[in-house]
Amino acid sequence: MPTTTSRRAAVAASTSPTAPAAPAAKRDRTHYLYIAVIAAVALGIAVGLIWPDFGIELKPLGTGFVNLIKMMISPVIFCTIVLGIGSVRKAAKVGAVGGIALGYFLVMSLVALTIGLVVGNVLHPGDGLQLTDALKQTGHDQVSSDALPPVDFVLSIIPTTFVSAFTEGEVLQTLLVALLAGFALQAMGSAGQPVLRGIEHIQRLVFRILAMVMWAAPIGAFGAIAAVVGSSGLEALKSLAVLMLGFYVTCFLFVFVVLGALLRAIAGLNVFALFKYLAREFLLILSTSSSESALPRLIAKMEHLGISKPVVGITVPTGYSFNLDGTMIYMTMASLYIADALGTPMSVGEQIPLLLFLLVASKGAAGVSGAGLATLAGGLQSHKPALVDGVGLIVGIDRFMSEARALTNFAGNAVATVLVGTWTKEIDTDRVRQVLAGELPFDEKTLLDENEQAPASELPEQPGNGGNERELAKA
Repeated sequence: MPTTTSRRAAVAASTSPTAPAAPAAKRDRTHYLYIAVIAAVALGIAVGLIWPDFGIELKPLGTGFVNLIKMMISPVIFCTIVLGIGSVRKAAKVGAVGGIALGYFLVMSLVALTIGLVVGNVLHPGDGLQLTDALKQTGHDQVSSDALPPVDFVLSIIPTTFVSAFTEGEVLQTLLVALLAGFALQAMGSAGQPVLRGIEHIQRLVFRILAMVMWAAPIGAFGAIAAVVGSSGLEALKSLAVLMLGFYVTCFLFVFVVLGALLRAIAGLNVFALFKYLAREFLLILSTSSSESALPRLIAKMEHLGISKPVVGITVPTGYSFNLDGTMIYMTMASLYIADALGTPMSVGEQIPLLLFLLVASKGAAGVSGAGLATLAGGLQSHKPALVDGVGLIVGIDRFMSEARALTNFAGNAVATVLVGTWTKEIDTDRVRQVLAGELPFDEKTLLDENEQAPASELPEQPGNGGNERELAKA
């Protein structure tokens, strides 16, 4: 029956796996989005230099965009952690991840402080500066009342209500609630699977909204850069160029030498390949001067890279509060700069206790707007009040230094996630190499791998899912 055979052949051809492949080759339009961000940054610099007053008035554009991103952080963290922990069989595995991450964060903070200490003592960038009464008052104005003592900071992690963790935008409160919910669903076993499926759908919605918000990035970048350049201009950079240059070089060496060596030695990866994969996130941070603007995308990209949900869900949010390498370097160099500028240079015996105090104080100011400057001023006020007068010296360039702070903090958290995943064997090394080689591109439209997001309980029911190209290491 030739007609029947030909009909079957036609049907087979129309349903073959190659038939729906055409849409996958469609050009990624988000490529133009980040070209627009670069153009917006250049335009913002021009506007800030030519019309500084108008540039300052554009600040709400940058603030509004960052706030749009921040409103998505709590839902992203909650969904990621609950889905990750809820599908892990042994709760001890999650505890091990958290312990390893916190231990690593403490060690790297001390390393960053030490590097900043050495560079600051070599450069002595504050020698010979003059301090006016106006600058003294500016320094005292920077002392933030939001920074909490260590004990109060720990208590503040507990939210007032279950829902307030989301409404108040506190990352660590959201982390606590998500951990409790994840462990509870884990204990419920099969009875908790419907809840996990519901949270999975919520996660898809949240990432879809985030992908839509990202299209406002050029507007936010334009407003943020125009306001910074308009308010500070180039004059603020001249007398403080040595401090800025020293800080930038120190951050660069820390990221590419210290973190790069760790990444190569422990995970066997090239730091340049990892940062190329995260290039759009670095651009976003550079244009908004906020590492928080890239937090949701870092979570999505680290999961896509091949690191398990529990590791990503715990390491990334915790790192944003406890792994502030750039801030550590900044506080060290700024403290030494201020002491030299005031004509009261500190001995090494005075420097170490102050910096260890700032290491603890920085945790109490996590999430405070302008956390670097506020933490520095608050720490000096509590430990060495005479130095607060000098904080006014660096207010003019703090925003420019915050760019390097945010980029270094982000780089440190990205590397930390890979390292913790390697140590806990919760990383798919084959997939990592495929992703970094560009063979498995990240889905910029949904920020999710559509065929890889089902809860673990559903995976055995889909043995024929050919799009599932990886299996994350299971606890």
